[in-house]
Amino acid sequence: MTTSLTWRQKVKSVSLIFACGTALFSDGYANGIIGSVNTLLTRVYGSDLLGKHDYSTTLSSLGFAGTVVGMLVFGYLSDKIGRKFGMMSATGIVALFSLLSAASAGAHGSVGGLLSMLSAMRFLLGIGIGAEYPCGSVSASEQSEEPGISKKAQHRWFALATNTMIDVGFVVSAFVPLVLFWIFGNDHLRAVWRLSLGLGVIPALAVFIWRLNMDEPLRYKKDSMKNARIPYGLILRRYGGRLAAISFTWFLYDFIVYPFGLYSSIILDRVTGGDSSLSVVFGWNVVVNLFYMPGTLIGAFTVDYLGPKYTMITGLLMQALVGFIMSGLYVQLTNHIAAFAVVYGIFLTFGEFGPGNCLGLLASKSSPTAVRGQFYGIAAAVGKVGAFVGTWAFPPMIKAFGGSGTNRGNTGPFWVGSGLAVLSALVTLFLIRPLTTDGMEVEDRKFREYLEANGYDTSAMGLPGTSTEVSSIEETEKTEKDLANKA
Repeated sequence: MTTSLTWRQKVKSVSLIFACGTALFSDGYANGIIGSVNTLLTRVYGSDLLGKHDYSTTLSSLGFAGTVVGMLVFGYLSDKIGRKFGMMSATGIVALFSLLSAASAGAHGSVGGLLSMLSAMRFLLGIGIGAEYPCGSVSASEQSEEPGISKKAQHRWFALATNTMIDVGFVVSAFVPLVLFWIFGNDHLRAVWRLSLGLGVIPALAVFIWRLNMDEPLRYKKDSMKNARIPYGLILRRYGGRLAAISFTWFLYDFIVYPFGLYSSIILDRVTGGDSSLSVVFGWNVVVNLFYMPGTLIGAFTVDYLGPKYTMITGLLMQALVGFIMSGLYVQLTNHIAAFAVVYGIFLTFGEFGPGNCLGLLASKSSPTAVRGQFYGIAAAVGKVGAFVGTWAFPPMIKAFGGSGTNRGNTGPFWVGSGLAVLSALVTLFLIRPLTTDGMEVEDRKFREYLEANGYDTSAMGLPGTSTEVSSIEETEKTEKDLANKA
């Protein structure tokens, strides 16, 4: 009986982590699907018309802007109103604007109007996606230290529920347009792109329903500043250095990811022989996105043993090494596309193994519960800015190295990117603190002591009636463990 009760507690605890983090599937899906939708829109409406409206650049920029706004605004709301409020709002926004994106249309059939509406919907959708980071991811991290979660798997479940879900979203976003193309064919591409966007409603609604009966995490109930003044000066004095270090590494990672994305187009072009058939292009897009999965899965089962800090350093250094190999042997590898594809896949794998899995962990567990949403939101937003800067910085960099038609132009940015990966590893080594088991509980206790030592009244922290509830749950867990040990 005791074993069954313990097992049920573990399943419930793990399911709560996934309820918080699984909505990030929508992030991967929404970001991944737009590439295929761009391809379809070009086929339907013509590249000249899309270029006239500068649609691709506008769409990308507004998507980034919406995500950053969501991260920053909901970081504050997550701390001051509640994790559940933020999560429910985020999934509701994603569901609504995924549907409206699919329904985009212009007045009197205007293509310009259609593209303008789609761009606006992508901005608003971006707000919902951005909100998931400081709400869903933060709540998942807090759930990972609640009763029922093994102390040897606290980081694992968080990584599986967040970054792995994002990567699954990327894979599904590559597969869905391919299946829809098989169903509707080349003569009904409008149905393909609209359904590709519209199907994003389904996972968002499913998670919305899953979250309906959730409660706030115990850490938030016990140590939040929902009803207290947040002493930002004291917080910056203690946590400003940590925030700067994690934000900088997130910026660098997202900044250097962009140039290596160029390799996917090289692989597709060489493998397909320049074939422009949508079934071929979409099919190989699925293969490229599958490269993410081994890294995130292996990393999730490694991170509790090495710790997030050293798992991230390992991933960054191995990724830099592979990047240097790809740059130095560019000519030889591009003459043997199978080898090139394998090396490229290994590069993506190490990226997900290290920073992909660990940046969220470090951002969510290096700050106190009272400002965890804002801490995480700022770090993630800085990362998104890094991705945006990278999209603009590398094309001029390629041109400065000699242009995309030369080996030097193609490889130069990759030497830079690999060097920045090493820099990121060094910053992580010297400026980011390692995480420990139950580290959030310890950090919250130290934070209270720090505030009290500086004259801040901590009596208003936490939600009313929480102390009794927390004590009861902790006592129940202790009794279950004692009975299990005797059995």
